[in-house]
Amino acid sequence: MATINEVQDEIVEEFSMFDDWMDRYGLLIELGNSLEKLEDKYKTENNLIVGCQSRVWLQADYVDGKVVFKAESDAVIVKGIIALLIKVLSNRTPDEIIDTDLHFIEQIGLKENLSPTRSNGLVSMIKQMKFYAMAYKAKELGS
Repeated sequence: MATINEVQDEIVEEFSMFDDWMDRYGLLIELGNSLEKLEDKYKTENNLIVGCQSRVWLQADYVDGKVVFKAESDAVIVKGIIALLIKVLSNRTPDEIIDTDLHFIEQIGLKENLSPTRSNGLVSMIKQMKFYAMAYKAKELGS
């Protein structure tokens, strides 16, 4: 399995093929559409990410020492953003998730090409994913 940084570098490379942000949005939408559908039982208030303008549900499970994320959103661009985050952070140990620097966000110019509300939503999604990782790490240390 590729390291977190290798996956981030792949994303940067993929996005660098497009100069135009309209094309990059197209890629984001494509990524969002390829996201596995989230089962209805996970679309609960508890799984909604606070701070996102659109609705984003994030489910985290702990499997064999790794955090596995699943998510869905009712907005196509946001769905693409969470798909990118899942690609980088899912199936990683809590420490890997907590310690990682998500440099790809800057490198592909994602933040400056999002509206302020979407940008805040991005920060909220990352916070929530790191929060789950910390919770599973604490549980692991406590057991």
